[in-house]
Amino acid sequence: MFKHILLATDGSEASTHAAKLAVDLARTHGARLTALYVVDPYPYLGIGEANPTGFQAYMAAANEHAAQAHAAVAALCEESGKAGNPVELMLRVAEDVPATQGILRTAQEESADLIVVGSHGRSGLMRMVLGSVATKVVAQSHVPVLVVR
Repeated sequence: MFKHILLATDGSEASTHAAKLAVDLARTHGARLTALYVVDPYPYLGIGEANPTGFQAYMAAANEHAAQAHAAVAALCEESGKAGNPVELMLRVAEDVPATQGILRTAQEESADLIVVGSHGRSGLMRMVLGSVATKVVAQSHVPVLVVR
């Protein structure tokens, strides 16, 4: 049924649950799996941060987090491959873009037919203040979205 699954991961507990499900779905359907880590835009550009060292440190930390999140997904794929069909995994990083936009753009570029995202399960004021990437992806996506909590 699914040929290409896009997994949005940030290395959090919520995205780890989503990764487990995405790997299982990919294995079951013989689908390719793309694990995407989105690096938000540097928060200090244009408001007084003129030191390029700050930007470099931000990007180095983001790339380290991306590598850790990707390694966790790769380990799940390797473990799953021992039990049955191996999962073809592609690793992607989208930089300098809000998470929702990065996920939707990558889904379109990769011709994904399912997006899997984790949800932190926030509600009430915290959800209003912080927003929800998962909610925005569901609202704006042209392909099915599976939200995992």
